[in-house]
Amino acid sequence: MRNLTAMLTLAAATLITTTAAQAASTNLVKNGDFELTSNGTSKQLNEGTTARPDRTYLTDWTSKGYNFVLNGNTIDKTGDSSIALALWGPNSYSGNGPKNGLGVSPTGGNVLAADWDYFAGPVSQQISGLVVGEAYTLSFSYGAAQQVGFRGDNPINYWEVSLGGDKQQTASLANVSQGFTGWQQTSMTFTATSSNELLSFMAKGGPSGAPPFMLLDGVSLVSAVPEPSTWGMLLGGLGILAFLARRRKAGAV
Repeated sequence: MRNLTAMLTLAAATLITTTAAQAASTNLVKNGDFELTSNGTSKQLNEGTTARPDRTYLTDWTSKGYNFVLNGNTIDKTGDSSIALALWGPNSYSGNGPKNGLGVSPTGGNVLAADWDYFAGPVSQQISGLVVGEAYTLSFSYGAAQQVGFRGDNPINYWEVSLGGDKQQTASLANVSQGFTGWQQTSMTFTATSSNELLSFMAKGGPSGAPPFMLLDGVSLVSAVPEPSTWGMLLGGLGILAFLARRRKAGAV
């Protein structure tokens, strides 16, 4: 009987973990890793509707301001005319750049880079499929770096994030001249007030820039609680386990 109880407890715990994870695993953000572009990477994001050979669009996102999508493998590479923006890092100037640890993000691939001092503007996406009154967890990786060719400390660097009318901000990162803060991981909780809301990231900082860039990658927005249908599945599964336990006990008697 003790073995049966242990088996039921383990099965129940596994069922709870699995169903909760399935319910909260649907990412409502499209192209949250910034891999889909219209005209390659290492270019400034286009604001207008007219395509330009020197700029690119991020699929499912809109941009206003001095924002770029960079390839993580060439984020600090210099001397290549096809790269519109390079940040200080180990590969700058043929490997003679500062050993500040700048490299690919935790999720790899492309990253978003936004200047908070020079024509700052948001990068946004319209999120649909929200349930009014339901809590959602927004998660992403972020950091701060500096443009090659410039020097000067940037003591305050952070992202201002909004979903609908709710605004929050990340912890502020202090970056030294030619430095990189390292990649940080953060999560925020928002409560939906409409089925469709605008998700927006705005680079912020101070007191003055020497061009500072906020970096972003791996954006996801998932439900913070299991859906009602998931709870139904969970309760049904537990009911079956209880029935089997009673049946086993009756058979033993």
